[in-house]
Amino acid sequence: MKMMEILRILSNKNDTLGAKVISEELNKRGYSLGERAVRYHMHILDERGFTEKMGYKGRRITDKGIEELKKGLIYDQVDFTYSRFQEKMYNVSLDYTSAKGSVIVNLSSINEVDSEEIIKEFFKDGLSVSQRYNFYEKNNVTYIETVCGTTFDGVFQKNGIISQPLYGGLLKVEDYVPINFIEQIAYEKTSITPLEAFSSHDSTSVLNVANEGTGVIPANFRIIPSSKKEHALKIIDTLSKIGITGVIHVGEPGQSVLGIPVPEQMIGIVIIGGVAPLCAAQESGYDLNIKLADNFAEYSKMKLATQNMNSPLRPCTRKPKKNVSFVLNKIYNLLSNVNFDIETQSGDIISNISFIDKKQVDDAIDVLKELYDKKPEYCIGNRYGLFDEGKDKVGIATICSLTLDGILTNCGISSVPNYSGILDIYDDTKRFIELVSYKGSSVDPHEIFIKKNMHDVYGALDNSGKLLASVHTIPYVSRDATKDILKSLNDSGFEVLGIGQTNEYMYNAKIEKYHFGYVVAGGLNSIAAMKEKGISVDVKSIEKIIDYASLEEL
Repeated sequence: MKMMEILRILSNKNDTLGAKVISEELNKRGYSLGERAVRYHMHILDERGFTEKMGYKGRRITDKGIEELKKGLIYDQVDFTYSRFQEKMYNVSLDYTSAKGSVIVNLSSINEVDSEEIIKEFFKDGLSVSQRYNFYEKNNVTYIETVCGTTFDGVFQKNGIISQPLYGGLLKVEDYVPINFIEQIAYEKTSITPLEAFSSHDSTSVLNVANEGTGVIPANFRIIPSSKKEHALKIIDTLSKIGITGVIHVGEPGQSVLGIPVPEQMIGIVIIGGVAPLCAAQESGYDLNIKLADNFAEYSKMKLATQNMNSPLRPCTRKPKKNVSFVLNKIYNLLSNVNFDIETQSGDIISNISFIDKKQVDDAIDVLKELYDKKPEYCIGNRYGLFDEGKDKVGIATICSLTLDGILTNCGISSVPNYSGILDIYDDTKRFIELVSYKGSSVDPHEIFIKKNMHDVYGALDNSGKLLASVHTIPYVSRDATKDILKSLNDSGFEVLGIGQTNEYMYNAKIEKYHFGYVVAGGLNSIAAMKEKGISVDVKSIEKIIDYASLEEL
């Protein structure tokens, strides 16, 4: 922990620091470490390549150290991501009357683009927070900065309006009219920002919305006190006059907005994602690495792509057919119906059902067998099912890891799925490098990880890869009973990767007091492995309850 804190200090200061300065900074953070002890820890960090000595000046963090910091502090990142947004909001200095001051920007690298004119093309339809951008080259890589929608929250806050960013997600549009959110992730308790999660090339259809009026765009959602609505509307109007637009809808007190519920005495505001032009570039085949709310830029010095500030979107006039559903509600209902009997190894379990081409069924089954034979703990059970879906497609069922929560629940033990994540495997070391809370999400995060190719299941088979896994928590009082049940489930191939203690960091995932955690591999690892083998898969998780006996044994 102390070495991680030293890395964080070096990263935050972005400078060469000596032992004395680092010792002082550590003391401010509650770590009592003298200069001699700091030098000892720094020597270890040097040996590992995380820092490098710069003569008598001290040490600086290396690129390897920055990467280690990101991975090693993932338990902190799930809280830090939202805190970072709050910090960015506080530091917005834009004066909306003079169009001067700092705004929050998204930073994206676009390695294949060498023409600024191509970038400007994606701004022309008005689907952006602002038409202003920065475009520059650094180390043979092209970068673009776009104004982030969180700038609104910063301006609101500077003007005495409490703004709470809640969700980022995908918004459905029909005939240029916003209809409802179809997916969302909460800003809190996640290591990856929501719009980053939904920014893969096949998640959005910004170009379709621009050209035909129908498709899916990135958008974010916040709430403000209803007593400040008129004040907020005046600010929004003034911001539009200086080229910061993107507000899709402002709701009424306590009324749901585009399918998202709103608390009493609050109003919801929906703003298009500042990454929308970049999503359009991605849809056109360009390779981007998008980072949201990454930095600040002086607004008055940013370039103007076009004078067109008019969004093609029309006012929201249709009432959503239904509110956005949260995946945790679906999970609780499904695991309540699990009745698998450990002794007889029979009963109902939760399944994932994905879809593959009929011509690739044999290849898919080979992947299932290979994965189970080499690392059965990376699978959930040794069974699968095939369901004929018509002419070309076959549904392939795998057992969902949430079945374990259902079995424990059926035994009178409260087992709650907390996080879905990416578990980095290196030799004997396992640690989460991404974590997304199930709470506040409308989709199983593992589906997102697969869509963004963030896994390396075959690498994990050779002890150097990335595995889908999840973190579950249980009251500590039932730990002994839980261990007995999980041990019995090994006979059916339901293995867990680890069982922890209370108030600890389990593979980097923080477990709360009075609870203990267990980590289990995701039931979609075999599906992710199929994708790695070039098998085209339509991934679906947490689909339905099925009879265990209906599945075939590998």
